[in-house]
Amino acid sequence: MRPVKATPAHQTPDFAELVCSNSLKSESENTAPWLLKEEMRRADSLLLKIARECAVPAGHALAVDRATFSQRVTETISREPLIHVRREEVRQIPDDQITIIATGPLTSDALSQEIARLSGSDAENPHLYFYDSISPIVEADSIDMSKVYLAARYDKGSADYINCPMSKEEYDRFLDGLLSAESAEEREWEKLNYFESCLPIEEIARRGRDTLRFGPMKPVGLKDPKTGRIPYAAVQLRQENLRADSYNLVGFQNHLKFGEQARVLRLIPGLENARFLRYGQIHRNTYINSPTLLTETLQMKAHPKVLFAGQICGVEGYVESIATGMLSGMFTGALINNLQPTPPPRSTALGSLVHYVTHADPKKFQPANITFDLLPPLEQKIRDRKERHRLQCELALRDLEPWMDAISLQVR
Repeated sequence: MRPVKATPAHQTPDFAELVCSNSLKSESENTAPWLLKEEMRRADSLLLKIARECAVPAGHALAVDRATFSQRVTETISREPLIHVRREEVRQIPDDQITIIATGPLTSDALSQEIARLSGSDAENPHLYFYDSISPIVEADSIDMSKVYLAARYDKGSADYINCPMSKEEYDRFLDGLLSAESAEEREWEKLNYFESCLPIEEIARRGRDTLRFGPMKPVGLKDPKTGRIPYAAVQLRQENLRADSYNLVGFQNHLKFGEQARVLRLIPGLENARFLRYGQIHRNTYINSPTLLTETLQMKAHPKVLFAGQICGVEGYVESIATGMLSGMFTGALINNLQPTPPPRSTALGSLVHYVTHADPKKFQPANITFDLLPPLEQKIRDRKERHRLQCELALRDLEPWMDAISLQVR
């Protein structure tokens, strides 16, 4: 609907604008995020190809220049002759023709009401939401490089992160400033219901004085080359774009007033004179109660021609959203050919993701990232965690191949 109708968080009219972070998570082999991306690469995911072309240094993670990524996706879609782009707010959902709803975390009020109507007034909790936050971004040349150092945790990948080390005294001063900072107004939204894995830093800090040191500020594996020691705490900055002229504060999403953010974040060593290109913000993420409403092929149980994809179906994370979008396209190809689509094998990351979304307890349903906990356990117990994960990845990729062959026949 952008730019005809704006959202509280987006800044451009482009498709695939990444709001919260520029990271698509780990590329370390035999990790759960790597497995999901590897399955998608084998399925020829276009967005992962574009992401790789727009990648910026991020150690062992895949991170992108957000502006370039968004522009490239927009250009690719716009020049595709089989796609007709209409820039308007959708207010009605036809249930008699194949429709994919992939509105992302900021579904408009009108469309939210239409989704609730389509879900049925007697459905239990058909429409939920949680609150998500955006990390601040600083100009690179405003960072005091004499007080920071380059490193990646445990030396994984290249040393692409800027690390701001803190002593106990500096950490305590920062924590006191954070806890005394004034929060932004809640506008007219309901009680804040944060997603547990994306809490604002002030919420984490309220849980105890050491929670940040064991969370986004954990210094483990970040030896300071100047001292040869691990600092008491550390703040990591990740390159934001290909020009390397801006960095985002990793895991530093918050819900503070902008002036308070400037005051508190400048207590971080190296950021005393930081110039902020963007302050942290908070926005609503809308999602449906998928276990109640969807089948394993992301179709509505009551309206099989309507499919959901992305964060609105209850996945959390860019790659997970891209994955469900890719799957909904595959399932739609089968439906167009009057065939019943087949979900990916349960042993795969793709299959486990949609299995969670459609089989979780509806009363306790919360969006989820891909983790090994979502995959079924191996038949044989393996105590060594790395070996167990390696075998799970091996099994997933082996089981993916015949499913890919079968679905390729369905969508021709």
